[in-house]
Amino acid sequence: MTHETLLQISSIILLLPLAGFAGIIFFQKRLGRAAGYIGSSILGINLLLSLLVAYQKLAFYDDAGMLQWKFDWLNLGSHSITIGIGLDNLAAIMLIVVNLISFLVHVFSLEYMREDIRFPRFYAYLGLFTFSMLGIVIANNFLNMYIFWELVGISSYLLIGFWYEKDSAANASKKAFITNRVGDFGFFAGIMILFFTYGSFMFDDIFSHIGEGHIPFDSGTMLTLAGILLFMGAIGKSAQFPLHVWLPDAMEGPTPVSALIHAATMVAAGVYLTARIFPMLTADALLFVAYIGAITAFIAATIAITQNDFKRILAYSTVSQLGYMIMAIGVGAYSYGFFHLVTHAWFKACLFLASGSVIHAMHHSMHHAGEHHLDPQDIRNMGGLRKTMPITYFTFLFSTIAIAGVPFTSGFLSKDGILAGTMAFGQLSGHWFIAFSGFASAAMTAFYMFRLLISAFHGQPKTHIAAHTHENNKLITVPLIVLSILTFWFFYSFNPFDGGSGWFYDKIKTPATVVQAEYQWGFFVPYESAHLHSSACCGEHTTATSAEHAHSHKQDAHHALNKYEEALHHAHLPAMIISLIVAGLGIFLSFSFYQFKIFNPDGVAELIKPFYLLSYNKWYFDEIYDVSVIWGTTTFAKILALFDLYIIDGIVNLVGWFTKVVGHFIGWFDLYVIDGLVNLTANVTAFFGLVFRKFQTGRIQAYIVMTIIFAMVLLYYVL
Repeated sequence: MTHETLLQISSIILLLPLAGFAGIIFFQKRLGRAAGYIGSSILGINLLLSLLVAYQKLAFYDDAGMLQWKFDWLNLGSHSITIGIGLDNLAAIMLIVVNLISFLVHVFSLEYMREDIRFPRFYAYLGLFTFSMLGIVIANNFLNMYIFWELVGISSYLLIGFWYEKDSAANASKKAFITNRVGDFGFFAGIMILFFTYGSFMFDDIFSHIGEGHIPFDSGTMLTLAGILLFMGAIGKSAQFPLHVWLPDAMEGPTPVSALIHAATMVAAGVYLTARIFPMLTADALLFVAYIGAITAFIAATIAITQNDFKRILAYSTVSQLGYMIMAIGVGAYSYGFFHLVTHAWFKACLFLASGSVIHAMHHSMHHAGEHHLDPQDIRNMGGLRKTMPITYFTFLFSTIAIAGVPFTSGFLSKDGILAGTMAFGQLSGHWFIAFSGFASAAMTAFYMFRLLISAFHGQPKTHIAAHTHENNKLITVPLIVLSILTFWFFYSFNPFDGGSGWFYDKIKTPATVVQAEYQWGFFVPYESAHLHSSACCGEHTTATSAEHAHSHKQDAHHALNKYEEALHHAHLPAMIISLIVAGLGIFLSFSFYQFKIFNPDGVAELIKPFYLLSYNKWYFDEIYDVSVIWGTTTFAKILALFDLYIIDGIVNLVGWFTKVVGHFIGWFDLYVIDGLVNLTANVTAFFGLVFRKFQTGRIQAYIVMTIIFAMVLLYYVL
């Protein structure tokens, strides 16, 4: 298969969900429930095509880099704007992730959304959402990416607020939309800096210019700023601190939407963007990215510990795991960061769909019992569900083990690599807080996820509603089974303790930085580049010495590319040991608190009440935003309203009043002055006409006498 064919198939993959959206949205009344089967069939075809494309790209075009199709979109005089699509290993794998998750969500929703009155519209929105995310995946330029980026924002707004008759859902959708606009503004500003500098939106053109030393305004600071501005888009989409507040509220949407948004689409877009711009990020920009990720992972994990809403716990877990991925890219563990994006997509989608299965069963039980006062999402109303919902339980268990980073799971492979990356980065740069945050978040993840598992599924039912639940049908359970199977290690590496030895790590290589060495971390610079730099500045003797030194390092690090790769290799074993210890500690504490009741959770909460309240109230971020951003925005809006009312409207009204006064004056002047003069002239003319009329006798003698008199008067005054 030629690369042209691969790109054509990729275009079909992109356009099929759009066609599904158009067909369903225009014929939704006629289609009815058939809309769900049409949407699911389209995504099934898309999944098969994605598997074909990924296999061809990874097997036969592995070393070809990005396969591209470009065309001139707009000509501005002698300058043209080029856009197109691109396919590399990163995009090929993401096509599978997006289409598989979307397909399973489509199938799951056939049952979950069966009784919704807007069933066809829901599937139309799912198609639009999938189309938008696929557009981001295969974009080979910033312009295309930004357009699809905004389409993802619009479609997520429609899905989160799908049940818009609920004020909480409507407010959540608006919150998500507005918060993301803040990040998108930075993203757009970064794109504009690059475009006005290089005259192109294409990734390869921009990276090529940077590699040649052509940077914005000839300033490393401006290059750093451009990278950070681009990353602001990721802060919004991937819910990073401080723009993370929208994601937990997005739980107001239907549970399949939560699985779609939190697993492989909207939130993954930010991580994907960060991976795309990684080659152009300076040392300062990477450090900024790493700290944002580390802070996000830690804060979200501390909040998830004390929440009681099933979906909200998973939401904060998503925020924390996204922080992990962003942190990984920031510290240079690029491959492991993307590895975790993929593994997280499987087990987090499974966790959310399992939560939907539980909530669906609780709703049915409440309906049959005629009770509607209980909250079906509160884990304090559950318990004992492993007996009534065994398939949901075991799939949730496997996914919980994976996200906790237990060996023989995909989550262990990716998380171990990230933690090793933070240790290597801390060793070489001295920024150990990032590593501390990673390990602390890992311990808390294991604790709150097993707390959720035990509270919902273990022990005795806490309510009779939970006692009378039952397992759902295959449309709900089959997607759970498929996703839980994908959490096992052997899909990515034959070695259950080393993800770096598997095919995935081999296919997703860390791209070389294009940033000049003076603006980059020294330990990211390849040994060959360091050797050449030494040759240029230090002479032949130093050259030989450097070459030998570099060679010895390569041998020691199993052909490591640079000092960081060497440190990463040596950090794997200690990172693995520490991660197992902290994960085991988290699991042990959760069982001690909630399964065996060795410790009293309420007593501990009272003992550390300030910290408990800080976590339970989500670090008071909502209150802080209410006092600062919301109050400030509303106050500013009121000031603008008063300014508009009394200043702008006052000026307009004053102009109107003045115009009215001038009009009245002009009317009076016209009536009494202009018309008065005209009338006076007419009257005088008439008067003299009447006077002189008397002299018009018709007699020649009279006219001679008047002439003589006039002449005599004239001569009198003249002489």
